[in-house]
Amino acid sequence: MTSPRPLGRMVNLSHVHDPATTPLYPDDPEFRTDLVATIANDGYYLRYIQQGEHTGTHWGAPIHFRADGLAADELELDDLLLPAVKIDVRGQCVSDRDYAITVADLRRWEERHGRIPNGAAVIAWTGWDAKWGTPEFLGTGESAEHQPGFAVHTVEWLLHTGRLGRRGALGTDTFGPDVGTDGTYAVSKLLYGEHRISLECLANLAALPATGAWVLAGGPLYRGGSGSPATIFGILPE
Repeated sequence: MTSPRPLGRMVNLSHVHDPATTPLYPDDPEFRTDLVATIANDGYYLRYIQQGEHTGTHWGAPIHFRADGLAADELELDDLLLPAVKIDVRGQCVSDRDYAITVADLRRWEERHGRIPNGAAVIAWTGWDAKWGTPEFLGTGESAEHQPGFAVHTVEWLLHTGRLGRRGALGTDTFGPDVGTDGTYAVSKLLYGEHRISLECLANLAALPATGAWVLAGGPLYRGGSGSPATIFGILPE
């Protein structure tokens, strides 16, 4: 007899981590895999993986931008399991790599789906997940390092109205929640003010409904870690 599943259907919101296809944020460390042992020679298969804490699909902890912020191993489990809302801004981003998500975008979402729940993971679907593994993800030529993100005022609104709560998150299918041209990372610094985390380089967002799902961020909890490469799961309502 099979026990009933305690949760809804799960979908994978992570890209496969692969040095051949995983884009790297400028100046991030090299991502490489070295063969340590093979079944033919050693009786078992093992590789040595070298990558930054923010390589590929990952989540970021507050210490990533705040010296007094919590590290990965200091977060509570509830920080990594959050109700999710998906904001579809692909139409705005298709012709504007620097698009900054506005309060008006979120208000329009709420007119259709109801108020964003307090403490939610607010996930932006920009369409960047479809660019994974291509030069367009990071951009080339004049478009290099240009990516959409959240406007600072929008994040201030999410914080001041309680929608992000104390444990909420910002999620995105890009390298991070900041517009790519903002070298000050103002949005990330606002987000990491307390326990809040970021979910970055998400995949398969077409499978995530606009509301009603949860997200679960996995990955190793490095002591003192600024985050972790991750398998991030979407838990869909039955």
